[in-house]
Amino acid sequence: MTLVYDVAMRVRFRGQIRRQGVLLHGAAGWGEFSPFPDYDAATCARWLAAAREAADDGWPAPVRDRVPVNTTVPAVGPDQAHAMVRASGCTTAKVKVAEAGQTLADDVARVEAVRDALGPSGRVRVDANAAWSLDDATNALQTLGKFDLEYAEQPVASLDDMAALRRRVGVPLAADESVRRAEDPLRIAGLDAADIVVLKVQPLGGVRRCLAVAEACGLPVVVSSAIETSVGIAAGVALAAALPELPYACGLGTVSLLAADVVAEPLLPVDGFLPVRAVAPDPALVRAPDDVRTHWLARMQAAADAA
Repeated sequence: MTLVYDVAMRVRFRGQIRRQGVLLHGAAGWGEFSPFPDYDAATCARWLAAAREAADDGWPAPVRDRVPVNTTVPAVGPDQAHAMVRASGCTTAKVKVAEAGQTLADDVARVEAVRDALGPSGRVRVDANAAWSLDDATNALQTLGKFDLEYAEQPVASLDDMAALRRRVGVPLAADESVRRAEDPLRIAGLDAADIVVLKVQPLGGVRRCLAVAEACGLPVVVSSAIETSVGIAAGVALAAALPELPYACGLGTVSLLAADVVAEPLLPVDGFLPVRAVAPDPALVRAPDDVRTHWLARMQAAADAA
């Protein structure tokens, strides 16, 4: 069984105002295929592999029954950022920075509001999605460092620049976008390019693939989402639950960024944690126009052909 969904987002995130994808059913349960619009078929093949793993094979046995999560703050104004954090119930927040059309002053105001909302004991991390140059990242992290950052996620694009930046600033660095190919985890270790690695199930091709990457790179892991519905988030929770060690809160509390979900009981944090459990979509909640359905089924076929 395949279901195509199309839901609005509460705020713009990574340039997106809607989230769309395909839900696949198999012998083991449900998987989600929802690559971002700009990804080619070869890249999408990994996202499809993750969906098929969830639907056909299931996931490794968990070693914990719940996982800690952060709340995610998009590139919104400081008042909205403050309110989002206070309403989340989480003690860790990931704040988007380096948004196109915004300035470092906007980032400072947002991060300051988040720090105030969390208080001195809360943890604040920032994510630039590789948008800064090496010099801009150096300046930005030296400025934002006064808010006692837990780490900065992918401040620059390349591993070489990550390694150079790590020698310039005292803020720990986490690699996300630069971890995509088989050789990258070993390059991170060899270059001393990061303190932490961020793993996302769909972009890397499944839970088991992520576990192999975690073992290969030998760095602490943060499990994060690709802004999926609860079906996709369940795969991230499964990864976090299967890791031998989980020293950081996970970036999986993102269902609240969607205006609707495809399940009757969404995977939303309670007191900063998500439970480890299977989810299944409610067909009555899964809707998409015919053109969206046609587009996504064709995209999934193209990913299958490219695999």
